[in-house]
Amino acid sequence: MTSAPKPTIQAHPPLLWDIFCRVIDNHGDLGVCWRLSADLAQRGHQVRLWVDDASALRWMAPLGVQGVHVFDWNDCLALDTVGDVVVEGFGCELPQTVQARIAQRPRAVWLNLEYLSAEEFVERSHGLPSPVMRGAAQGLTKHFFYPGFTPKTGGLLREADVLTRQHAFDPNAWRRSQGLPDDKNALWVSLFCYEPAGLLALLQSLATASRPVRVLATAGRAQQALAHAVQQLGWQDALPDQLHIHPLPYLSQTDYDHLLWSCQLNCVRGEDSLVRALWAGQALVWHIYPQEDKAHHAKLDAFLDWLQAPTSLRDFHHAWNGMSTPKALAVDLKTWQACIQAARERLLVQQSLVEQLLGFVSGQHNSN
Repeated sequence: MTSAPKPTIQAHPPLLWDIFCRVIDNHGDLGVCWRLSADLAQRGHQVRLWVDDASALRWMAPLGVQGVHVFDWNDCLALDTVGDVVVEGFGCELPQTVQARIAQRPRAVWLNLEYLSAEEFVERSHGLPSPVMRGAAQGLTKHFFYPGFTPKTGGLLREADVLTRQHAFDPNAWRRSQGLPDDKNALWVSLFCYEPAGLLALLQSLATASRPVRVLATAGRAQQALAHAVQQLGWQDALPDQLHIHPLPYLSQTDYDHLLWSCQLNCVRGEDSLVRALWAGQALVWHIYPQEDKAHHAKLDAFLDWLQAPTSLRDFHHAWNGMSTPKALAVDLKTWQACIQAARERLLVQQSLVEQLLGFVSGQHNSN
């Protein structure tokens, strides 16, 4: 069984972090910024999270986290001073008043946290300075911080105790707590997606499985896509005998991890759920966020290359994401799980994103 890595622990003084986030759609940006904030707080730091729409935190993080304080984005206009570290989540542009406060505190470290990718430019761009050429902060420098899958990138979010918690987890007990049947013989599948091109083909394949299949559909677009697919297949009155669909309510981030740990196949989307599925170590399929210019195709292939995906998993991803014509989408759980677990082992010897952030900030403070 995989165990958590035991890196040399380097103590970092507690800092005040200002993390800024604008919710574009689907709550993915907020999900990442909240996990980052919570991880920092659990390591003894104080975090002010400035967000323009925090409504999703009511279900994403209903209990909050000690040390994380959430503020409305507009309130930052009256900010007296910034913290030790200022983080722009995914390139959200800071108001000029905030930039003026950064200029008044030149030792503050200013970072632009970028989107996750396995593409080659990430290693080249990670950590690069970005001089500010205009506005209230003209003459200052912020730095690009790129999450990634290799040692030359900023790493992935990973709490220090995530694998310890996973090893102690009882999937049967969790499923019972969610009102799900106690079916140890079933193939459990989590579905968190947009509208994947291969959904109909997957359902047809699962309907002919040799054992019961229980699909746990997350709230929102996944349930809507699933309902539409069932209607297209003419199954709205009665599903095939082997196929069972269980709609879920909105889950907290903690329970979403539990969902991934409880399933043998995890269909995930976006950025945060992909990373959580890698830590879960089960077979996964990624529905990458679609872009009109098809730029996501190259991004997906770069991830599959890093993953060292077997042909069956690569073909499935292409069909799932509309890069090829979906046909019969067979699932090879054993091969896919082995691939994901090997990838997880490669990641566990690397520092997490927060560990790297702390090291980077410490280096910047020492150089000022």
